[in-house]
Amino acid sequence: MVDAEELEVTISKLYQEHYLDVYKFLICFSGNRNDAEDLTQEVFIRVLHHLSRYNHQSSIKTWILSIAKHVAIDHYRKKKFVSIFKEGFFKRLVSGGKQPSEELEEKELQATVHDAIASLKPDYRSIVILRGINEFSVKETSDILQCSQSKVKVSYHRALKELKKKLNVEAEEVLRHAR
Repeated sequence: MVDAEELEVTISKLYQEHYLDVYKFLICFSGNRNDAEDLTQEVFIRVLHHLSRYNHQSSIKTWILSIAKHVAIDHYRKKKFVSIFKEGFFKRLVSGGKQPSEELEEKELQATVHDAIASLKPDYRSIVILRGINEFSVKETSDILQCSQSKVKVSYHRALKELKKKLNVEAEEVLRHAR
């Protein structure tokens, strides 16, 4: 049996090691910093409550991100978001050498890409966020989403095809502007 002090150290360590990955995933999913912060707290509360159930079949990071996925979907269902990514949290740092017209064009393209990602069904959106934006492997994505690797591959391909059709651009271009 783990005593309270050991548990506190374990949770603190898990939080420090995985907070940023969870937060980035949730900000991608929710499109809102405040929601992402609240949901990140909810994830680690669930981790605390269910740590004894962790079965070591996958990495702890995968397990925590799987919890994050469930928290995000629960939140999405409750709120029925009209749009995700409206606030453009994926804005890249703008170099001082760009002209204002170039910056505006890039921001408009990013907003269009984020709106297109937001319009995907939740399964596709999760896969695009994990594989395309966060660059997780097929195995990590399948572990997090608790589905087969072939489903991840097929769904990712279909999601990119759908995005390509919505945006009328190449899939690689879509992901470059989503990051």
